[in-house]
Amino acid sequence: MKKVMLKTTLSLAVALASTQIFAAGFAINEQSISGMGTGFAGRSSSADDASTIYGNPAGMSRIKREQVTGGFAMLDAHTDISQASSSPNSGTNKGDMVPFIAVPMGYYVKPIDDHWAFGIGVYAPFGLVTDYESNFAGRYFGSKSDVKVVTMQPTVSYAFNDKVSIGFGPTINRIDGTLESNLSVTQAAPDGQVKIKGNDTALGYNIGILAQLTDSTRVGLTYHSKVKYKLEGDTKVYYGLLAAVQQNPNQKYDASLGLTTPESVDFSVTHQIDDKWTVYAGSTWTRWSRLQEITVNNKDVPAGLSSQFGTITEEQNWHDTWAHAIGASYQLNKEWVLRTGLSVDQSPTNNVDRSPRIPTGDRTIFSIGAGWSPTEDLTIDVAYSYLKEESVKIHNENDRGQTYDAKYENSANGFGVGATYRF
Repeated sequence: MKKVMLKTTLSLAVALASTQIFAAGFAINEQSISGMGTGFAGRSSSADDASTIYGNPAGMSRIKREQVTGGFAMLDAHTDISQASSSPNSGTNKGDMVPFIAVPMGYYVKPIDDHWAFGIGVYAPFGLVTDYESNFAGRYFGSKSDVKVVTMQPTVSYAFNDKVSIGFGPTINRIDGTLESNLSVTQAAPDGQVKIKGNDTALGYNIGILAQLTDSTRVGLTYHSKVKYKLEGDTKVYYGLLAAVQQNPNQKYDASLGLTTPESVDFSVTHQIDDKWTVYAGSTWTRWSRLQEITVNNKDVPAGLSSQFGTITEEQNWHDTWAHAIGASYQLNKEWVLRTGLSVDQSPTNNVDRSPRIPTGDRTIFSIGAGWSPTEDLTIDVAYSYLKEESVKIHNENDRGQTYDAKYENSANGFGVGATYRF
């Protein structure tokens, strides 16, 4: 029972875990459509539009006209589940638990003078929606997750000269989550449910430096800080059998858990070969090792149930990861630029603690994109990415004798569309 409860509750923290979004762990990459086209290879050095507020706030120094950039990244994910077994031996394994979703973003940059620029951005750094079928065989270890993190980032940049600039922006981060798992009182009982809701607002910051090393080569370094949350909400327990209800009526407890999203460091290089070709390369390190365990505290739990629903801790043992990317763009003519990129992204999970909520492995992502500028004031960007994960296996069990074992193979198609308008 203890572990059934925890598999839902821990997801308030880690079911941000983007099972199919295009970054490992529970990070989302899609904060820029132009960057999506090159696989985000030049995220901290390209500064192509106002989305540099996220990629590298120092990049605002390269934007010479007031501008607005916005767009959506849309995800069509697919999961094949095979070699599945469970106890009790019942349920389905359809997979494809991620609905078609869209990730929005929006940015505004205004140059103030030759040195200063101001901007503000709104984007989603983390998020997840998974929704298994009602009779999913692994429902005791996670049936539904809907978690969103939205960040607003006011930002300033300062150019020391035409070679070096810095940028800084505090982040205001809002997290909201709703998670569900099934609960069986006895092996013969109809399922009940455990539902968790929680939210919090917390502060962080992004800081970056951009350097024009030569006329053709530019490097950028960006630090995204950790953000420490204390989620407050409630835990609701619904029993599914009348006899069980008489013995254990439905319960509602005030719940809290601490979560620190990890810091990351992104370094990238942009090199313009000639008037047509530009190449990009970048690497990102993320400190996922912050997530070693999850502890949930439920208040005012009766003494007879405190061992099940009081303080619950589960090991996660995530490890730090690296992501690497290369990309290129080709200026076809004055109006059109074509882009492509390839990236690889490690998963922070391990074979022991992986669950149906986070059935992810290392990823390879291929991207293409284009930018169309019908006028000097408007650019429309489109991008497509294909993600393929290595197959992974999960093994979950709890002290009620319930188990779930399966092999997951995940893939996804991503589509992005955005626009930049210059005033």
